[in-house]
Amino acid sequence: MAQGDLVVFNTAKEWLADGTFDLDTNSFKCAILDNTAAPAAATATPTLADFTEVGTGGTYVAGGTALTLTWVEATGTVTLDSSVNPTWAQNGGNDTDAYWALVYQTGTHNTILDAALCYIDLGGPVNMQAGDLTVTFNASGILTLA
Repeated sequence: MAQGDLVVFNTAKEWLADGTFDLDTNSFKCAILDNTAAPAAATATPTLADFTEVGTGGTYVAGGTALTLTWVEATGTVTLDSSVNPTWAQNGGNDTDAYWALVYQTGTHNTILDAALCYIDLGGPVNMQAGDLTVTFNASGILTLA
């Protein structure tokens, strides 16, 4: 996997269909992970608790940053996007080993707490003390269904 690649968890594809994810009304966040446990597409029932966030402090708050998702259909293609590209400003109190960004649904839905949708390879370790960290989603959206 290369830096910048976004991977949807295999189980998340099912969750999109069975109602575990409610992209219209539920809240989603982007958390930053260290390299304690690497995410993989095949991670079974992925949740935020399966991984380790970078340390809190500086500009990073536990749980990450809220996203504002839109779910739009145009000519038979449905696109999920975020109007927010989360940014954590450079700060001496930030962590120095950011490896992945994790997009997850907050709260419990269909008995699953903080279900993860996808992750992005940051090409870590990224030192959040040395510069800002911004997760910029693709101009074509986070994911599309055609």
